[in-house]
Amino acid sequence: MEFTFLGTSAGTPTRSRNVSGLALCHSGPRPWYLVDCGEGTQHQLLHSRYSLMQLRAIFITHIHGDHTFGLPGLLTSASMLGRTEGLDIVAPAQVQSLVNAVIENSDSSLGYPLNFIDSEAPGLQWQDEHFGVTSVALSHRVTCRAWVFTERNLERQLLQDKLREDGIEPGPSWGELQKGQDVALEDGRLLRSEDYTHIPRPARRLIVAGDNDDPQLLSDACNGSHVLIHEATYTQDVADRIGPWPQHSSARQVGRFAQQARLPNLVLTHFSSRYQSGPGGAPHINQLAAEAMQQYRGQLFLARDFDTYRLEKDLSLSCLTARPKGS
Repeated sequence: MEFTFLGTSAGTPTRSRNVSGLALCHSGPRPWYLVDCGEGTQHQLLHSRYSLMQLRAIFITHIHGDHTFGLPGLLTSASMLGRTEGLDIVAPAQVQSLVNAVIENSDSSLGYPLNFIDSEAPGLQWQDEHFGVTSVALSHRVTCRAWVFTERNLERQLLQDKLREDGIEPGPSWGELQKGQDVALEDGRLLRSEDYTHIPRPARRLIVAGDNDDPQLLSDACNGSHVLIHEATYTQDVADRIGPWPQHSSARQVGRFAQQARLPNLVLTHFSSRYQSGPGGAPHINQLAAEAMQQYRGQLFLARDFDTYRLEKDLSLSCLTARPKGS
């Protein structure tokens, strides 16, 4: 399972950070999934391995522009590139209105169907062969969600000794059982895959949270999750000066929560544009990491645009993007 940050800035872009967007895939970029689509996301994709033709679904956390303004352009570009396959968009209802208004008022059209799914629908669940996706309501100035991606259809291992004990010799039936299919034998017996196979590892699960000033809302979802991607818009001193109105989290808040939740991996993103990334910049973005590390003892990452992370089957998380020191 891999994910790539297409933007890590809050509100407005900076010279080194675009606004929010995250690409996620299970075992390669075909298919892939997009979480949020701030302005410029399609341009960021040109510097990645992800193709608009292979995009399976888009999940929007909330309606604010730094998470949605790139959507109409991305959708129309996909059409101009020849996309014909339908696309699921799981989002607040206002997002459908936004997309329709832009298309209708810009002499544009799409050569493929959009399937809008209301993210606020009770009991919402979305799934395909790779992931099951649910949501958690967050606390922000508008309705906002975290998306919980849980791996599906894990590989099975055959219980070969049990098969032989029951007189079932190697053959095509073994392959069907391993695929999770039940098998009817010529002698009338029905072999259930769950009786003759086992899944040797837990399903990988990660949470991609939208804007949120109350990380505790994710407590239940974090139980059994392996990665939390969460905003850390400010350091605590800045958050205290600004006050509660923006409804964002500080790095201290998120680090403290992740420690309490015993999360093994925490990736911080959505940084205020005031934080600088270059040498000598002030305030420097590393202050956010330092503040979170005072609270959190797990593996902490500070996301950068185009960083790609891999969550392995053994549940270890690593950043695959090599950068020069000090960059």
